[in-house]
Amino acid sequence: MIFPIDLVRERFPALAIEDAGKARIYLDNPAGTQVPQTVADAVASCLIQSNANLGGFFASSQRAGEVVQLGHEATADFVGASGADEIIIGANMTSLTFQLSRSICKDFAPGDEIVLTRMDHEGDIAPWLEMAEEKQLIIRWLRFDPESWQLEPAALEELLSDRTRLVALNYASNLTGSINDLKALTERSKQAGALVYVDAVQFAPHGLIDVQNLGCDFLTCSSYKFFGPHMGLLWGRRELLQDLHAYQCRCVSDELPTKFETGTPQIELQAGLAATVDYFAWLGAEAGEGGGRRAQIAASFAMAQAHETLLVTRLISGLQSIPGVTIHGITNPDRMGHRVPTVAFTCDQRKPAEIAERLADRNIFVWSGHNYAPEIVRQLGIPEDEGVVRIGIAHYNAEAEIDRALDALEGIIA
Repeated sequence: MIFPIDLVRERFPALAIEDAGKARIYLDNPAGTQVPQTVADAVASCLIQSNANLGGFFASSQRAGEVVQLGHEATADFVGASGADEIIIGANMTSLTFQLSRSICKDFAPGDEIVLTRMDHEGDIAPWLEMAEEKQLIIRWLRFDPESWQLEPAALEELLSDRTRLVALNYASNLTGSINDLKALTERSKQAGALVYVDAVQFAPHGLIDVQNLGCDFLTCSSYKFFGPHMGLLWGRRELLQDLHAYQCRCVSDELPTKFETGTPQIELQAGLAATVDYFAWLGAEAGEGGGRRAQIAASFAMAQAHETLLVTRLISGLQSIPGVTIHGITNPDRMGHRVPTVAFTCDQRKPAEIAERLADRNIFVWSGHNYAPEIVRQLGIPEDEGVVRIGIAHYNAEAEIDRALDALEGIIA
C-alpha cells in the first residue's frame, strides 16, 4: 500500500506552521518529534476532566486512575510486554536509567564487570559509569565495527567473562542511525549469565519493538521520540522487577509498577501517551489491518518503513553528490534495512554548527554537535566540540522537504 502521507500530515498541526512566510521543515526528529492533534487533545481533556491525584473515591480521581492504567496498557502493546505491570513510566529515559541502575547494581560486588558500547547515547552510559565508580566495578568497552557500522556479536563475546553482570546495549544509534542485531547480542550476553539493558529510544519511532522476541531483561524508550508527550518508558521482566529493591517512600506499595514510580505520576501526559499508541493503531488500520492494537501497530511500522527508506535513500544520494561531504554511517542502498533514517555528516568547507545555523535561517530544523553520543565521535576521530550535522527523518516528512533541504545544503556548502 502507498503510504498515506497527506492523511498523516493532516493529523500533525505543527507541520502547517510558517514563520515569516516560510514553512517549517522538521528534520530534528531524533531529538523529539511533533505530535498528532489527538495527542494534544487527550492531554488537554485530561487536565480538565481528570485533574486529580490518585486513590480518591471521587469521580476525577477515579478517572485519573483509569488514565494511568490505560497509559501502561498502551505502552505494553507498543513494546510487546506480557502485561501493563511490566511498564514503568517516568520523566525520561535518562532519569529512569539512573534510577533503575541503582536498583540493578545494588548487589554487585567490587570487580564485577559491566559492558558498555562506544555507540550508545550518554543516557545509557553515564548511569553505569556512576555505579562503577561507586561500587568499584570494571567497565568493558565494546567498539562498533567501522565497516558494518554496527556492534558485532563476535566482538562482544570477546569481552564477556564469568564476572560480567550487565551488558548495556543500544538498539539504534542516535547519530549514525545504525540498527544493531539486538537478538544476537542479547543471546551472547545471556549465555555469559549477564543481564541485558537496552536503549531503544532511537529505534522506537521507526520499527516494531518485541521485547519477548529480543530476550533482553530491560528496555527503555521515550514517547516524545515517537510522536508523544515528554515521558520516559521502561519495560522490565516481571520476575526481575519483583525481586529488585526499589528506592521508594515508606508508604508506597511494593506492587508493580507502583514500587518504581516515585511521586505523583504525570497523569495528563499518560493520557497523551495512550493517544500516541492509538495513533499508530489508526495508521495500521489505514494499512488494512483489522486485528487488535498490537497487530495494527505492527502494520503501521511495516508501511511507514517503506516510506522512510525512500526518503533516507533520497537524502543519502543527494548528500553524496555534494563535494566535501562525508556521511558517517551506512550508505549502501542494499543495507537501508540496517539503519533508521537518521543521517550524520561532516563537510570539509563548513563546520557543523554553521551549517545547522544557516539551515535554520531557511526554517529547516536540524541538529549539530555530538548529540549526546560523544563516544561515537571519539571513535571516529571527529572533534568532540564540533561533532556532526544530524538530519533525522520521521514518517510525516515528505519528499519535497528532503529536496528542499538538499537544495539549501548545496547553496550553503558551495
